[in-house]
Amino acid sequence: MGSCLIWSITALLLGVAEIFTLTAALGLLGGAALITAAPAAVGLPLPWQFLVFAAAAAATVGVMFVRPVTLRHLTPPRSELFGVEALVGGAAYVTSEVTGLGGRVRIGGEEWTARSYDETLVVPPGTTVDVIEIKGTTALVYPRE
Repeated sequence: MGSCLIWSITALLLGVAEIFTLTAALGLLGGAALITAAPAAVGLPLPWQFLVFAAAAAATVGVMFVRPVTLRHLTPPRSELFGVEALVGGAAYVTSEVTGLGGRVRIGGEEWTARSYDETLVVPPGTTVDVIEIKGTTALVYPRE
């Protein structure tokens, strides 16, 4: 009866660890340990118990096949940025002086109206700037350092 208790405690500990890690691997191994507790209660010798445990772990399709599928469903898909959102954080080239009131920049081959993110800055033509934000059709830019 002692080995049945050990397999049951192992299953419980693996189940609790699964709750904290969310890896699915520990839960499958805990299930295999719980399955092994029944033959251990009947009095199956220890080497056969390990064989039952290995077979149960493999029968649950184990760590190698279920875990990647589970992780794919647990992690949210990456969202791709489209439109003006994709321009934020990129570089722009100043074509006409940019101040807090206005100016022009070239972003990815397109000409945009622009304003300086810091309204006191004056950015001369030919400067490379970072696009901080886009409001409507105006890019808010800040000079690169």
